[in-house]
Amino acid sequence: MNTLQLFTLAYVVFNILLLAALAAAAVYLFWLVTRALKTYIRSKEVRQEKKVIARTLGEALKENRLRCQITQEFVAETLGVSRQAVSKWERGGSLR
Repeated sequence: MNTLQLFTLAYVVFNILLLAALAAAAVYLFWLVTRALKTYIRSKEVRQEKKVIARTLGEALKENRLRCQITQEFVAETLGVSRQAVSKWERGGSLR
């Protein structure tokens, strides 16, 4: 075998190994994406629970006030603030 044939053979082997490595990387990436999507799909309940937990104070106040069937006036008198303040909290108009 002469030098040119050796270089050609080395070039062909290198290209085959490079293609095999790229194919393996592509398969591994596909596996990772599939696994991540499965995890995301299964976490629907967790995401919904986080959405409920992430409510603002005003949303929680309004929900509980309506569930207990009490008025904004009653909440305001109990806390010693105006009814307008309670309304503003529930609308999210004030962060204080």
